[in-house]
Amino acid sequence: MGTDHFSAVADGYARYRPGYPTALYDWLASLPAGRALAWDCATGSGQAAAGLAERFRRVAATDFSPAQIARAAPRPGVEYRVAPAEASGLPAAAADLVTVAQALHWFDLPAFYAEARRVLAPGGAVAAWCYNLLDTGPRINAVIGRYYSQVVGEYWPPERRLLEAGYRTLPFPFREIEAPRFEMTAEWTLDHLLGYLGTWSATERYRRVRGEDPLALVADGLRAAWGDPEEARRVRWPLYLRVGYGDD
Repeated sequence: MGTDHFSAVADGYARYRPGYPTALYDWLASLPAGRALAWDCATGSGQAAAGLAERFRRVAATDFSPAQIARAAPRPGVEYRVAPAEASGLPAAAADLVTVAQALHWFDLPAFYAEARRVLAPGGAVAAWCYNLLDTGPRINAVIGRYYSQVVGEYWPPERRLLEAGYRTLPFPFREIEAPRFEMTAEWTLDHLLGYLGTWSATERYRRVRGEDPLALVADGLRAAWGDPEEARRVRWPLYLRVGYGDD
């Protein structure tokens, strides 16, 4: 994971990124033979690590970004460390579950897959998931879609196409199983939505390159589509999963 796309927005990432559903963690915890250790790779500010900590005795939560790790909330049973995806520092055959939330598209995949196989315990599982654009009604979706493709579209890194495909175009060299359908949901005000859009890597790159905030170009359109900015609206994201076992 040689490029750090998120240290500059680490504060916003910790504050505005949505949480994953408890049903996802329950299902993931049912997969491996044991529940001694989960490795949450590219943990960011620890969103997934927190859910895993309620179901595994220990969680090793690693991230390439020191800024992200610095903003992770301490939790019992979770050890946060700065480490690349391709070199976890974990002992061999130590992890019952390896998880990657919204980050697999950034990795050196052959090196990460080799590391995942090295650290997986017998009967251990690997799960990677992602989400793309949020859904909060046709009018707001239309404004966000224009922002995504027309305003900051040229500032997305090429890896974004892997996420848009729901990871289906990625190699996944594990004994793969079919996952149930999961989705994230949240109740957000307009300010929270704007904060979330500010964490997009394309938004941050636009700011660096052009020296101005691209959200200013769609803020009025979002306000008109949203209505009362203090009104909380339901926001949802379907999750796309690749899940498998390390044993062949």
